[in-house]
Amino acid sequence: MRLVLLGPPGSGKGTQAARLKDHLQVPHISTGDLLRAEVAAGSKLGLEAKEVMARGELVSDAILLGMLEDRFSRADTANGFILDGYPRNLAQADALGKLLARIGQKFDAAVQLDVPTELLVERIAGRAKAEGRADDSPESVRTRLQVYNDQTAPVIDYYRQQGELTVVNGVGELDDVFARIIEAITPGQEVG
Repeated sequence: MRLVLLGPPGSGKGTQAARLKDHLQVPHISTGDLLRAEVAAGSKLGLEAKEVMARGELVSDAILLGMLEDRFSRADTANGFILDGYPRNLAQADALGKLLARIGQKFDAAVQLDVPTELLVERIAGRAKAEGRADDSPESVRTRLQVYNDQTAPVIDYYRQQGELTVVNGVGELDDVFARIIEAITPGQEVG
């Protein structure tokens, strides 16, 4: 199963990705973690990324795609993966589709966790308070969510037009949301 998890900050992507990883027995690939690992390993792409980040710039789509191609070549992705944090824009979505086609891996679904904005603000503000972070005021959270929505709306439309988008209600108990995701990606399969 090759999945892309889509959802704004606070939607539960990371939590559900960890559960899906165990359930589906495929790796959870976070582009942020992948980027940090490549930099730490001193790989060619990691060194390129480190230079870019040292200048305070965003790592290019080409560097991220190269890291993903390398990651997809590892044996543990033979039966699939859960991709979190990528694609973030239309160019990345298109590049991911072309990469998977080129390496002969079938894309299964993009799963969007749908959570109302006000609940996201509450979740993030609560998480920030628990972690002692002052930078996640409700106003800054709303701004981050708007940026996410502006950048990701075309990605959601892209997968919808491809017939690959599944929208799952991300509100409720963790087990209930997980069960909805499993039902959406593998209809009829029991959870547990």
